[in-house]
Amino acid sequence: MRIQLVPRAAHADFLDLPWHEPLEQWESARLVEVPRGIGRHVVRFVDYAGTFFALKELPAELAAREYRLLRALGARGIAAVEAVGVVGERARKGEDELPDVLVTRYLDFSLPYRLALARRPAPDRLERLLDAFAQLLVRLHLSGFFWGDCSLSNALFRRDAGELAAYLVDAETGELHPRLSDGQRDYDLQIAEENVFGELLDVSAQQGEEDGDAAAALAAEIGARYERLWSELTAEEELQPGEMDRFDARLRRLNELGFDADEVEIVETDGGFRLRLEPKVVEPGHHRRRLLRLTGLDAQENQARRLLADVDAYRRRLAEGPVPAPSETAAVGRWLAEVFEPTLAAVPPELRDRRDAAQLFHELLEHRWYLSERAGREVPLDQAVADYIDAVLRSLPDERRLIGAEDDAYGVGYG
Repeated sequence: MRIQLVPRAAHADFLDLPWHEPLEQWESARLVEVPRGIGRHVVRFVDYAGTFFALKELPAELAAREYRLLRALGARGIAAVEAVGVVGERARKGEDELPDVLVTRYLDFSLPYRLALARRPAPDRLERLLDAFAQLLVRLHLSGFFWGDCSLSNALFRRDAGELAAYLVDAETGELHPRLSDGQRDYDLQIAEENVFGELLDVSAQQGEEDGDAAAALAAEIGARYERLWSELTAEEELQPGEMDRFDARLRRLNELGFDADEVEIVETDGGFRLRLEPKVVEPGHHRRRLLRLTGLDAQENQARRLLADVDAYRRRLAEGPVPAPSETAAVGRWLAEVFEPTLAAVPPELRDRRDAAQLFHELLEHRWYLSERAGREVPLDQAVADYIDAVLRSLPDERRLIGAEDDAYGVGYG
């Protein structure tokens, strides 16, 4: 047996797993059930000290190829599952050859699209899902990645405050190039539209509403959403001398969308100058980085924006007191100790895996705002927490770990 691992990606050696047996026949105390559906390959999930890993059987060449692609995408800052390793040469001497196994880190609190759209989703939830999918496709294409099988089934979605963030979960058919041609991008978009049309039809059929026209219109929206974002990132712009404010505004818009300019070219024309940007994928915007720097909390971009707003409001309240306002660092320390940590500690331990910490705190703040609007006064946070736990959280599924039989029908992802 041969195990190839990325040390920083996993604090486990996986040596206690029955690698010499076919994956579908495994019996191990480490096996766990997480949301997924029918795929082309056998996929199992294991738990090491609370960290989940996905194991997918593939022919040796495909496993090595997907492992390399996922590592390359990770190095380029693309939202994709993290490659952990490849296990090969699994058969015992004299026995039939077994496929290799690709090991990836499971994306905690992620939702397959069917689960995200289960039970007649509100139109705005579907809008957010399609926006997230289109942005993922733009990010992949800007990085030179041709997906080849772009579909909702091959992505996972995580809650990001009021939005969704999409992650690539299956790179098996992908190709990495220095730059994609317009033809390659268009072909990927055609595949996406066809696949999304079929996937939305499946969802509506499961909900007892077969509406082919609506599914076709929504699938066609993928291309429109993609083109709007692609144009915002890559379109050339006419400038006149002294219009540097427009240049700065364009760079700010890129940053807000989670991109940066790798190179800027300004070409003189008969009527002025033409600005051409070379957009580069970066980690989601400065709110996430600022929150991580100040608090050590790792969150999605919109979650980070919401938490930072609460930190700023808390600091303003401190400044209204008789003592001088604390520094930003001191205020953040007090916010963590007096607001964030006590609020999460008030949630019963058995319910904390219903949402990741940043999303849970965001939803608690949203619930407090809702209660305050209804009451016509500001509701104390501890009162809002107690009401949220009983009125909302107890009825939510555990998104990180196990799913019930009813929800399992909606799960697709990995494989």
